[in-house]
Amino acid sequence: MNITETLTKEFSLKLWQAENAVKLIDDGNTIPFIARYRKEMTGSLDDQVLRQLSERLEYLRNLDAQREKVYRSICEQEAMTDSIAAALEAAATLAEIEDIYRPYKPKRKTRASVAREKGLLPLAESILEQPLNGEPLEQLAQKYIDAEKGVEDSRSALEGASDIIAEIIADDASVRKGLRTVCTEHGSISCRGLSQDLGVYEMYADYSEQIKTVPGHRILAINRGEKEKLLKAAVEFDNDRAMGIVCRNYVKGDGEYSDFVRAAAQDSYDRLIFPAIEREIRGALTQSAQDSAIKVFAVNLRQLLMQPPVKGKVTMGFDPGYRTGCKIAVVDDTGKVLDTGVIYPAPPHSKIEQAKTYVKSMVKKYDVSMFAIGNGTASHETEIFASETIGELDCGITYMVVSEAGASVYSASKLGARDFPDYDVSLRSAVSIARRLQDPLAELVKIDPKAIGVGQYQHDMPQAQLSDALDGVVEGCVNSVGVDLNTASAPLLSRVAGIGGALAENIVEYRQQNGAFVSRSQLKKVPKLGPRAFEQCAGFLRVPESADILDRTAVHPESYAAARQLLSICGYDLNKDGTGDLKSLMDRAVSYGLEALCSQLNIGQPTLIDIINELMRPGRDPRDMLPAPMLRTDIMEMSDLRPGMELSGTVRNVIDFGAFIDIGVHQDGLVHISKITKKYIKHPSEVLNVGDIVKVWVISVDTEKKRISLTMIDPSEKERKNG
Repeated sequence: MNITETLTKEFSLKLWQAENAVKLIDDGNTIPFIARYRKEMTGSLDDQVLRQLSERLEYLRNLDAQREKVYRSICEQEAMTDSIAAALEAAATLAEIEDIYRPYKPKRKTRASVAREKGLLPLAESILEQPLNGEPLEQLAQKYIDAEKGVEDSRSALEGASDIIAEIIADDASVRKGLRTVCTEHGSISCRGLSQDLGVYEMYADYSEQIKTVPGHRILAINRGEKEKLLKAAVEFDNDRAMGIVCRNYVKGDGEYSDFVRAAAQDSYDRLIFPAIEREIRGALTQSAQDSAIKVFAVNLRQLLMQPPVKGKVTMGFDPGYRTGCKIAVVDDTGKVLDTGVIYPAPPHSKIEQAKTYVKSMVKKYDVSMFAIGNGTASHETEIFASETIGELDCGITYMVVSEAGASVYSASKLGARDFPDYDVSLRSAVSIARRLQDPLAELVKIDPKAIGVGQYQHDMPQAQLSDALDGVVEGCVNSVGVDLNTASAPLLSRVAGIGGALAENIVEYRQQNGAFVSRSQLKKVPKLGPRAFEQCAGFLRVPESADILDRTAVHPESYAAARQLLSICGYDLNKDGTGDLKSLMDRAVSYGLEALCSQLNIGQPTLIDIINELMRPGRDPRDMLPAPMLRTDIMEMSDLRPGMELSGTVRNVIDFGAFIDIGVHQDGLVHISKITKKYIKHPSEVLNVGDIVKVWVISVDTEKKRISLTMIDPSEKERKNG
């Protein structure tokens, strides 16, 4: 089975879909471009599937390269056989190929290699034959005594033979594969504590669980505990069951010879095989856990970035602090900074009235509509202050506590300094916090995705793999929303398909020197932005100022002629009628006949439908279709919470074992996976997304440990049933 056939099977595709996707990727097209503008070729595969397919394609090609390398190496040793060639061809993982290659791979000096140098291989082979009427082992071994080679007596000869047999068994690919499979299915991972005070690792002090059922977040917790030298973990597997697999093809019966081989097999398992199998299994568990954690991180990040923007509102951002005060920044509805300042409403200064006077004057001066409060140090005191100030103003202002994750990274970066050279680091943070509420996507793209903080154990992940996955998410979000060519920052532009950092800087510089773009085609004048880059990026860039309505949509320039012909067929004259009646375009197209239109326009049906949808809602933002963020006007304390209390909250983070919910008391509450729904779910992400507004009930509150336990299952339903 070749690579495209493998991809077809694994992704449940048709062969032509896999072949076209591979060709498009190999031709250097970006994933967003393929997903959006080559739907006919791929059968409308979305960007997430295409990314997975691209990653799998790379793995399979690396697998084939390693397969060919091993094949050549074994051939060069003149050891290739039909069975080895067949096994190599059938190998589906790098581990299987390595198992096959193990006997032929150049080895460092081992006990077995030393024994071979002493001429003891024939003795080992004679013993492995296990003849029924063989001479006594002691007598056989005496024939191999050779003081010059270091074989002083029969005992040392037999020890060398045992080492050789142990290595022969350890190098058997079928033994390793069988043990790996059975141990993974029936083995367990155990853990013990190495300290009296294990802290967050207390549950692992005396822990054991089957390998096949252990969840990924526990593997990552155990790994971290071992790294901190608080835990010791091991893989456990039944020795008798293991020896049955190890001895199956080597021990031929009973007797002195068979007993010797059995003992060598046990040594092989204890010393050579099981330690390697344990490393492989733990490595596989860790890899699986990391893959799962990265997937959760990516899903959460996508949902966070796709939160609806709060448009058309002047916003005041608060970057709370104690000793250095709370920095504030007012930005207009486009994110432009209007004013900045510092107030001291929290200890040790507690200049509350002075701070209120200042904030009220700023609100009235700039007609502020929203407060965005960072959730870091002194956030709670600042939230109380803001709530009281809103009450005294009584002018409809709302507020939201915004995650500060990564804000300090941006503020201290070269990008932050370039954006706001006249402001210090903390004032830049206040601007960033305000803008995060206005447009999460546009602001968060300036920050390393790993610093945004919507995952678990992100610092324990393979950083290159995590970065690739999260960069793909950011790229996908930016391109699905589209970017205003005349207002987008360089970091935002750099995430557009086909552009990158250098071209983004060139676009901004061109805009500064020549004024706002008036058409998409003007992009071709940007230095170093050639036809290929234009093809990849043009459809994702919007020019609201353009006289051509198509420049304001996601319709690609390559489809402009078809779009204009469609409008003509359906009786629209944009110059005469404008865009007021375009909402009926789909009805007219359907009545005309989609297949007939596709034939006449020489485009596929997916492209036709995309064009119609774009023309019906020029400049649409897919985020506007999602529920608006939850804004507040007052605040509660943890001490106000009571078991059974019903609250509304915002999902802040979705992890393997539950979700954290912001219920307006500064401390997020945890809904365990078992309390999300009455139905069985494998993962909280099946039900919850970051940013969802949900109804919850308080189960318990621990003010000392700052823990709030919540449920999404209405407790009154149980009471009604019991009643």
